[in-house]
Amino acid sequence: MLFKQRFIKSMSFALCAGAIAAASSMAQANTFRIAVGDGAGGTQHELGLKFSEEFNARTDGKHDTKMFLNGQLGDEQATINDASMGLLDFSILAINNVTPFSPSVGVLTLPYMVQSLDDAVELTQGEVGQQLVDNTIRDAGVRIVGWAYSGFRVLTNSKKPVQSLADLEGLKVRVPSNEIMIDTYRAWGINPTPMAWSETFTGLQLGVVDGQDNPYITVSAMKFDEVQKYITNIRYLFSIEPLIVSEAVFQSQPDDVQKAILDAGQAATEHSAEWLVEQEDKIKAELTAGGMEITEPANGEKEWMEKAVNQVWPKYYEQLGGKDKLNSILQSLGRDTI
Repeated sequence: MLFKQRFIKSMSFALCAGAIAAASSMAQANTFRIAVGDGAGGTQHELGLKFSEEFNARTDGKHDTKMFLNGQLGDEQATINDASMGLLDFSILAINNVTPFSPSVGVLTLPYMVQSLDDAVELTQGEVGQQLVDNTIRDAGVRIVGWAYSGFRVLTNSKKPVQSLADLEGLKVRVPSNEIMIDTYRAWGINPTPMAWSETFTGLQLGVVDGQDNPYITVSAMKFDEVQKYITNIRYLFSIEPLIVSEAVFQSQPDDVQKAILDAGQAATEHSAEWLVEQEDKIKAELTAGGMEITEPANGEKEWMEKAVNQVWPKYYEQLGGKDKLNSILQSLGRDTI
């Protein structure tokens, strides 16, 4: 009996020591892993590069990062799961893939909520953005420490120019597994095809789907111009892509490293806005020079906007905090309330 008690005590001590050693090792880690959904040359990659540079400098070279591009560490939603459990340090991903874990961030994916880069900066860097950070820590166990601004998601397809909603008929359009985005296309009169990001290029190449929507920079970075011909310059959703850190990993770091993470994230965020302005028109010109054709939506996109706002927004009032909450956000943007 005495032996058994001593054995249990020694095992408990060993487990405790192991946990302390693991936490100490995590706190002293020299290289942090960053999962990136997109490929090289895109907004996510650029944000990661700037964050890594700033983080290394702010820790006097003691800490570094390593990026894994093109979903090497799993699809974007899987990286949230891994980060929430402390199995992954950082991930850069589309905001729509955070929504299933923390529904309040869905406000950033409401069609036509964000109508400019200035709107995107106001929402992510102001009071609303801090609330979304706090909610995501609470809901998903991850902390948003930076934001990439990728521009409006334009519609591409391989079949025909699309100017009106009637032109969408017959097209198979890939969307992420995001309820708001799916409902937006349904409001426009078609049933989109939810498809994992890692499968999208192949799906377009093989004709499983005819089109998809993403910003110009992403279209270029993912080489969608090789399998897509037509672009419709819609502006229904401004793509915002957060840099998240595992809250468990963040809390395991000493105060100076936590501060370096936050400061590097802010510097990378500011750089992302500047980089978008510098790059978007150039990339758009490169895509058209390579053979893609850009079509403007008819009547200033009025029909697209009316159907999306009138049919989609009311479904999500409660999920996003109620009409009063949305009205306060609209007021902060200088827009009419609902």
